[in-house]
Amino acid sequence: MHPMLNTAIKAARRGATVINRASFDLDHIKAIEKQHNDFVSDIDKAAEAAIIDVLISAYPSHAVLAEESGPSSNYSKDSEYVWIIDPLDGTTNFLHGFPQYCVSIALQHRGVITQAVIFDPTRNELFAATKGAGAFLNDKRIRVTKRDKLAEALIGTGFPFRSTAEIEDYIPMFKAMAGKCQGLRRPGAAALDLAYVAAGRLDGFFEKGLKPWDIAAGALIVTEAGGITGTFSGESDYLQKGDIISASPKVFAQMLNILKPYA
Repeated sequence: MHPMLNTAIKAARRGATVINRASFDLDHIKAIEKQHNDFVSDIDKAAEAAIIDVLISAYPSHAVLAEESGPSSNYSKDSEYVWIIDPLDGTTNFLHGFPQYCVSIALQHRGVITQAVIFDPTRNELFAATKGAGAFLNDKRIRVTKRDKLAEALIGTGFPFRSTAEIEDYIPMFKAMAGKCQGLRRPGAAALDLAYVAAGRLDGFFEKGLKPWDIAAGALIVTEAGGITGTFSGESDYLQKGDIISASPKVFAQMLNILKPYA
């Protein structure tokens, strides 16, 4: 195993320890609304600090781009190594005790994601990948599904929750996809949805308006599991755009057909 991936796994487990401890006492968690319906809890912040501590103890010169604390002081567009961190993807689920959330950590080297970890503390499931070395769930190799018809596919998505205007834009897209696949799911943690595409539990996933820390780790894990990730226009700059389709190759092409008008 790559030493940097090893460090990322250690960091993810450390963050998960903070989250697990808090999950037994949800009533005492302070949550602040960042904007309408977008919550951050003191647990997100504590987990993030624990994660960064592990990574930077091992690699003091590396930069960090994290959801809660933002870019580190040594971060720039040209940083050689950048750790991209979502300490708790699915905060709203977590605050309700709904067991669908995860820790997501990716390492970007000269603009390319090379290491990825997504850890689901409720199921003790660790999804991991190193560029060029395949994708794994708890040390077992994982692959995207072989299903090739969208009509038989189970598709994951996320929809906007901050403003009614965003939801209005989403409804036609939701309709278009719902009519063409076997089922549409919205579990509420994009990073985990991507891990599920890689593990073959979903045949594809799409969402608009995501941030780099939602996508970075999951996209590499999907790629290493034999899937494809792109924007709604099929380009590869999804980390910058935040609009993403991720699926097995045949399902990807069919999803792209339906979603292109919404690019």
